[in-house]
Amino acid sequence: MAKGKYEYWLTPEGLLKLEGWARDGLTDEQISEKMGIRRETLYAWCKKYPNISNTLKKGKEVVDLQVENALLKRALGYEYEEVSEKYESGTLTEKKVTKKQVIPDTTAQIFWLKNRRPGKWKDKQDVQVSGELKAEKTKLDDLIKQMRGGG
Repeated sequence: MAKGKYEYWLTPEGLLKLEGWARDGLTDEQISEKMGIRRETLYAWCKKYPNISNTLKKGKEVVDLQVENALLKRALGYEYEEVSEKYESGTLTEKKVTKKQVIPDTTAQIFWLKNRRPGKWKDKQDVQVSGELKAEKTKLDDLIKQMRGGG
C-alpha cells in the first residue's frame, strides 16, 4: 500500500480499513495519521470522494449507536448475573450465580434528557414577555425623582 495515495483508499480493502478504524472509535486525526496523510487532506478527500466520506460515516454510526445504547442502559439501570467458580485440584467444585443490579444513574438521565428533550430539560428556559410596562416605568421615574430630591 502506498501511504497517502487516495486510489488505495477507494478500493474495497482500503474502504474496509477506514470503516473499521471509524467503528473502533478513532478520531479523524488518528485515521488520517494511519493513512499517512494530514487531517485536512482527509477532509478534502471526503468532499471529493463520496465513498470515503460515506464509509467513515457508516463506521462512526455503529459506535455512536453502541454509546447511545450504553448511555440509555445506564440511565435506566439494569440487572446482570455475576458468575463465580471455585476449583479444587483443577476440578470445578462450586459454581455460584448472583443477580446484581446497577441502579439508574441520574447524571446519565440528565445528559440524555437535556440532549433529547432540550425544550423541556435545558438549564436555561427562554421566557417571552409581551405587553407594555408604561405604568411601572412611570412609577420608577417618580421614585428616581424623589430620591434625587426633585419630588
